[in-house]
Amino acid sequence: MYASERRIAELAVERACKLTSIVSNSSQTGSVSKSDLSPVTVADFGAQAVIIGALQKAFPTDPVVGEEDSSILRDQTSLRNRVWSLVQEASSADDYAGTIGTIESEDKMLEYIDWGKFEGGKVPRMWALDPVDGTKGFLRGGQFAVCLALIVDSKVVVGVIGCPNLPIDPTNPSTGTGVVFSTVIGEGAFVRAIGSPFDSTTPISMSKVTDTATASFCESVEAGHSSHGQQAEIAALLGITKPSVRMDSQAKYASIARGDGDIYLRLPVSASYEEKIWDHASGNLLVAESGGVVTDMHGKELDFSQGRTLKNNKGIVAASKDIHSTVLKAVQTVLQQS
Repeated sequence: MYASERRIAELAVERACKLTSIVSNSSQTGSVSKSDLSPVTVADFGAQAVIIGALQKAFPTDPVVGEEDSSILRDQTSLRNRVWSLVQEASSADDYAGTIGTIESEDKMLEYIDWGKFEGGKVPRMWALDPVDGTKGFLRGGQFAVCLALIVDSKVVVGVIGCPNLPIDPTNPSTGTGVVFSTVIGEGAFVRAIGSPFDSTTPISMSKVTDTATASFCESVEAGHSSHGQQAEIAALLGITKPSVRMDSQAKYASIARGDGDIYLRLPVSASYEEKIWDHASGNLLVAESGGVVTDMHGKELDFSQGRTLKNNKGIVAASKDIHSTVLKAVQTVLQQS
């Protein structure tokens, strides 16, 4: 099932990854501040445009819950021109036009970006898109991800995560960087190098860890995104002595899904904060299909039916099936002591 959706999503995410690489390799990164004061780069806008453009060509009636909107671009001509130039360059760098099309004009580009304003909720089909997840990581040259997921009847059924800066082979850095992870519900999880043939995917699975003392965990770089202090207490309770691996974005989900790490914790630093669905939809399914379990810190499944946020959930606990219950118990013990 969903073979067409997976293929379109992979090609669109790969084109967006190439766009981010064009930006990274130039001196035109640049950022502006949104109303929530988070940085937005020209790559965010360009990636959202090319992905939604591809979805519109293949599935024109599907709504998209995306992170960005075009209001800043409509107000700033020079910024809009830079994004349009990027979109054209990225689209000409592949031979996918016959499958996912190209964007005809600047106006169409703005229209596609704004197609991501959908408010979500309980609908038959919708896509969740984060064009550049981990913008601060992108700006500092660290880890970031291009994330796209199809949600059907409130369940994630297709997930794609592009990680341009993640090693192709973590055991052999000389192989270079740039991978695309993909998954379809009930069909397993896969990875391939960016630019490699579509059918060259390799199955991935989480590490077989039964003793948490031998595990390692991933957490956010930004202390404002996740409670580093509580997570250190949890690690101590689990007997984990390895230092945590800190990286931005859903690259954390991807890393544990292929066995680079074992546990991903994201504990809220504010009682009022609500996680965005585009920050977890793809990673949630990728970990589940690679042999893991993802819940919130209370053990509840992530609920993607509540609009643009996971308002029925608090925190994230992701780990392999063998140790998830142990990790969750440690999380709850530390939270009760706080």
